Amino acid sequence: MPGEPTQQQNRRADARRNVEAILDAAAVCLSRDPDASVAEIARSAGVGRVTLYGHFANRAVLVDAVVARAIEEGDAALDAVDLTGDPRDALVRLVRQSWLTIVQVGSLLTAATEALGPERVLALHARPASRVERLVARGRVEGVFRSDLSASWLVGTLHRVMHGAAEEIDAGRLAPDDAATTITATVLAAFTPPGTPVPAVPDEVAR
Repeated sequence: MPGEPTQQQNRRADARRNVEAILDAAAVCLSRDPDASVAEIARSAGVGRVTLYGHFANRAVLVDAVVARAIEEGDAALDAVDLTGDPRDALVRLVRQSWLTIVQVGSLLTAATEALGPERVLALHARPASRVERLVARGRVEGVFRSDLSASWLVGTLHRVMHGAAEEIDAGRLAPDDAATTITATVLAAFTPPGTPVPAVPDEVAR
C-alpha cells in the first residue's frame, strides 16, 4: 500500500536499531569492564555475534565507535561552557566540565587505550582539544599563560593530567571527590608564566 514502509526500509530501520543497541550495550559493558568481550557485548545487546560483526568488523572498531560517540556527546556539553573573560577563569570552568565528562566516560577510556592505542585516543579528542588550543592561544596573547613552552605542549599537558587523574582514581591513590581540585591546581601551576604567582583554586571547584 502507498505510504507503507518497504522491506528495504524496514531492514535499514532494524540495522539502525541493532547498531544503537550494540553501542549502548558496549558502553555499559566496557564501562564496567574494559576487557569485556564481544560475546558479552552481543549478549547484552540482545543480538548474535554474527549480527554484531556485520556492523563492526572487530572489537577495536566497536570500541572506536563507542568512544567516538561518548566523546562527541561530552564535547557537546563543553559547547555550553563560558570561555569568555579571564582565560584562567575560563580554564577552570573548562577543566571542571571536562572532568565531569571524563567521569561519565569512565572505563571507556581505559578500554580505548588498550584496544586502539594512545595515538588514536588523542585523535578522537581532536575537536575537544581544539577548544583548549584556542583558549591557550588567547591566554598567551594576554600574558596569563606561559609562552616559553609550546601551545601544543600545554594542551597535551592538560590532556595527560586529566587522564592521569582517572588512572590514579582507578589505582586507589586519588579520591574521586579530590580530582577536580587536584587537576585544576596542577594545570594552573603548569600554565602560569615563570615568576608569576599561581592563582588559587576557586572555592566552587574545591567543594
